[in-house]
Amino acid sequence: MDTIVVGAGIAGLTAARLLHAAGRRVIVLEARERVGGRMWTDRTAGFSVDRGASWIHGLTGNPLTDLVPAFGMETREFTVGSFQAGGRPIADHDASRRLLDDDATRRWIADVDAADALFQRTIADSGPDESYAAAAERTLAATGWDPERADRVRSFYRHRTEEQCGAEVEDVAAHALDEDAIEGDEVIFPGGFDALPRAFAEGLDVRTGTTVTAVTRSADGVRVDTEVGSFDAAQVIVTVPLGVLKAGAITFTPALPDAVAGPIDRLGMGVFNKVFLQFPKRFWQDGVYAIRQHGRAGFPWHSWYDVSVVSGEPMLLTFAGGAWGREIERRTDDEVVASVLDSLRALYGAGVPDPVAHWITRWGSDPLALGSYSYVAVGSSHDDHDALAGPVDGVLHFAGEATYGHEPATVHGALLSGHRAAERILGAPVSLDRLTRDVRATR
Repeated sequence: MDTIVVGAGIAGLTAARLLHAAGRRVIVLEARERVGGRMWTDRTAGFSVDRGASWIHGLTGNPLTDLVPAFGMETREFTVGSFQAGGRPIADHDASRRLLDDDATRRWIADVDAADALFQRTIADSGPDESYAAAAERTLAATGWDPERADRVRSFYRHRTEEQCGAEVEDVAAHALDEDAIEGDEVIFPGGFDALPRAFAEGLDVRTGTTVTAVTRSADGVRVDTEVGSFDAAQVIVTVPLGVLKAGAITFTPALPDAVAGPIDRLGMGVFNKVFLQFPKRFWQDGVYAIRQHGRAGFPWHSWYDVSVVSGEPMLLTFAGGAWGREIERRTDDEVVASVLDSLRALYGAGVPDPVAHWITRWGSDPLALGSYSYVAVGSSHDDHDALAGPVDGVLHFAGEATYGHEPATVHGALLSGHRAAERILGAPVSLDRLTRDVRATR
């Protein structure tokens, strides 16, 4: 065997697809009984509910922009997935839970823009051991704003890191969101995002239900041990989530060098869970993308996204990130739903109906993920993402969103990391156009 790929998420399938297109013999070993990894669409209700990845974050210069239509995937524009203060209609509520009028909304957005401009200068002066929280405090102190005005932006920054990193603002490095620029609109998928990895997997030798336990390097190449047997190959690409690597679920022999083990230890793995609520009728404003509660009243729930365009039913999606994301995993579904409803009823009154259905994710306790996506923790850097990719001894490669410093925590970052791993093995550039051509050739 030429190459073994561990993990059938988008990174692993991209690498396998490109190697297959180049005539290499490839096996993909996947512990789950499905492909896609953290791209997981639940269709049990008769419509798509993306429990994992949902958005293309920025269509400009994004490889997914051309790939998605090539596979006939329907999209809908939805440009607030990157936790923006404005840009699209948002029903903003102040600390007293009153809906902001147009003038107040403009002032709020202007405050965030002004603070962000100052924040960028603060971050530029920050070292690797300063947290996002500390940098935010230095920024807000420099504004000279009154406590209420500053606290509203402070809460926004806390929620930003919860959504973008799945982590507490004190745990996230000041430089963590340096690469967080979104170019162009964002889109979501009425038919489900996991149509992409399912298309990539067509015609490949994917062994689902096969959990890898060990990878051994030797002069002859690599041996990959699983719960059902061993496989030998010249090269291996490991694409399991960072949480799995941090937990030591795969034994590497010889031990990983510090150049790779160090980044695994330093980078953070965030928890970011979704709560979808399907209602019998719509009770919120028409034409809004999101509902947002500002200030301290926005704890623990602060933002709800109108995803009715995906389901065709009245549906809101809210998120729980960081410590709160881990906390809801210890609670029952009924307790989580009741908590969300308490916050919604504080905004819209007792007439908010009970939902007719709900979906709640628990990525932190999923043993095959142990988190949602990576982030730059205090003491780490974006360089750690790329260093994690290896290769080690010329035969062991790593791929996945956690290994791509320019666009971590994104589907397109994962895809590009798989592309990079394939190019390193082949020793030559490979066009991403080969993905669509190779899939079509197998159909």
